[in-house]
Amino acid sequence: MEEQPPIVVGVSGASGAPIAVRVLEALRDARVPVSLVVSDGARAVLAEEAGRSDRELDALVAHRYADSDFTAPIASGSRRTRGMVVVPCSDTTAAKIALGLADTLLTRAALVHLKERRPLVLVPRETPFPTTLLEHLASLSRQGVVILPPSPAYYLHPATVEDVTNFVAGKVLDHLAVPHELYRGWKAGAA
Repeated sequence: MEEQPPIVVGVSGASGAPIAVRVLEALRDARVPVSLVVSDGARAVLAEEAGRSDRELDALVAHRYADSDFTAPIASGSRRTRGMVVVPCSDTTAAKIALGLADTLLTRAALVHLKERRPLVLVPRETPFPTTLLEHLASLSRQGVVILPPSPAYYLHPATVEDVTNFVAGKVLDHLAVPHELYRGWKAGAA
């Protein structure tokens, strides 16, 4: 029996590492195989914000690839995947994807998802968004990429940072068609 196609998770060097960890945990809990790529810049952010080394994430994923490994299966469109998320997505990473610059495995995998018309979700982490980033994100959105800023849902009355993190991670999973119980939607259970 063929292995279920993975979801590719790219972690770039922007603030928001706890969201990446929560997405990985939720995908593990949903028994979805993950192919992980962590950029060089993300290592320090993972340690600072999530208290984790990138190697500690290995327990959450099926495969982990170095960002310099262009021989990885996810560098080719001939290897099926269920989609990809870049969480968090730095300005530089978004710009490279928008401009077609595949100088790392993370950006190459994202471009594979664009060319193959597979789901691609970017979670940009900057505030405020500079005009150049907005232009790159608009270009990517026109190409079918889901741009998902980590915006809290105040209507759910989050009580903790974990509630906000779970909501954003849940929205990522929603766009990758992965069932979860990270948050309840607007008026869930109402008739």
